[in-house]
Amino acid sequence: MKSATPKVLHEICGRSLVGHVVNAARVLDPRHLVVIVGHGREKVTAHLAETDADARTAVQHEQNGTGHAVRIGLEELTQSGVALDGTVIVTCGDTPLLTGATLQKLSDAHAQDGNAVTVLTAEVPDSTGYGRIVRDPAGGTSQAPGPGGGSVTAIVEHKDATEAQRAIREINSGVFAFDGRLLVEALGKVRTDNSQGEEYLTDVLGILREAGHRVGAAVAGDHREIVGINNRVQLAEARRMLNQRVLEDAMLAGVTVVDPASTWMDVSVTYEPDAVVHPGSQLLGATHLGSYSEVGPGARLTDTRVGEGAVVLHTVAVGAEIGARANVGPYTYLRPGTRLGTKVKAGSFVEMKNSEIGEGTKVPHLSYVGDAEIGEYSNIGAASVFVNYDGMNKHRTTVGSHCRTGADNMFVAPVTVGDGAYTAAGSVITKDVPAGSLAVARGQQRNIAGWVARKRPGSPAAQAAEAAGTQDDKTDESA
Repeated sequence: MKSATPKVLHEICGRSLVGHVVNAARVLDPRHLVVIVGHGREKVTAHLAETDADARTAVQHEQNGTGHAVRIGLEELTQSGVALDGTVIVTCGDTPLLTGATLQKLSDAHAQDGNAVTVLTAEVPDSTGYGRIVRDPAGGTSQAPGPGGGSVTAIVEHKDATEAQRAIREINSGVFAFDGRLLVEALGKVRTDNSQGEEYLTDVLGILREAGHRVGAAVAGDHREIVGINNRVQLAEARRMLNQRVLEDAMLAGVTVVDPASTWMDVSVTYEPDAVVHPGSQLLGATHLGSYSEVGPGARLTDTRVGEGAVVLHTVAVGAEIGARANVGPYTYLRPGTRLGTKVKAGSFVEMKNSEIGEGTKVPHLSYVGDAEIGEYSNIGAASVFVNYDGMNKHRTTVGSHCRTGADNMFVAPVTVGDGAYTAAGSVITKDVPAGSLAVARGQQRNIAGWVARKRPGSPAAQAAEAAGTQDDKTDESA
């Protein structure tokens, strides 16, 4: 990946690669779940502690192959007194498209056929780099024959495969179901006489087969599920495929996605029927869309709840709550802690942070509202700023219900504007305004007649003034 971030911690659609795999494994409700960690294990372990506290980790200090990794994982369990008397499912940490349903299919096939090992396979357009599934056409098994026909006799790694074997398109996914006790025995017999000098987990199939045990396969319905990630190109392609799956699920659940090609949605996003997502939108984290809400075009919402019937255009929102039938945007920024009530308007070039806005209140234009509480059905004039920071501490401003504040106001917190109060345009409000009062905090206007003619003679402004007619002779000489 050419990255300081361990491969399995790279994210697609709101979850790390290993997080996707762990989530799929949890569908099986396993008694124990172990993640084998090696490179960057401190970061991976810390990530797992945050995302799945019940997952155990086992450290593979030397990367001596897949068989060695599984042996390390099993030792983590046996040293804790866990009896390996059930089915052991082995997956790879870099296959984020693998689903719990496919793992369940593998587990069910393994149990139904009474296999010692069952491998998840798939037929792919290009098998370069993958281990090939070698079958015995005459071999019998209750498992329906896979793409190649017959029972599985071996898995041959690409570098060890013959030309004939490299022509095989059925590949090993790296996902297996094992009989736990037989797996432990077979791992003790795995050798390292291969091109990599490593312990291949795939050799276990041949060992168990030679011992007379059943080796079967379950074929994945969609070969894209087993795609592994080894570089940024593959990461982007997997992100595109997973995003398509997520959007299809949303559309089948009643969400209108106008242009899936330009829309991105994390796996953790939730929604209700009849929500509409317009082009160029990104829905991330724990975002939720209410029924009949419209998001976009050009919206980026993270961990944000959008109420029923709300409209959100060209907006960036993080950790915000947008009430039912609210109207947000265009070009609005809602920062964490912003809560908009029903029918609130947050208009063009408005930024809000850690503020609660009551029902029906409007902040239409060019304003910053930070650390504030505004009541119901108030109107905040254009170009208003809630001055919340004194250089060391944040302070709060309270504006009551049915207030009308003028354009270009500064509210220097802490300050309170009472219910039904008005403030004049251009005011700097530093003191509380009683309910029903008008606050005026600005200097008086003075008109200095003839100033342009005297100070800018011959200028276009002076010529325009002269053409407009005579000016008032009254002059404020002190100016």
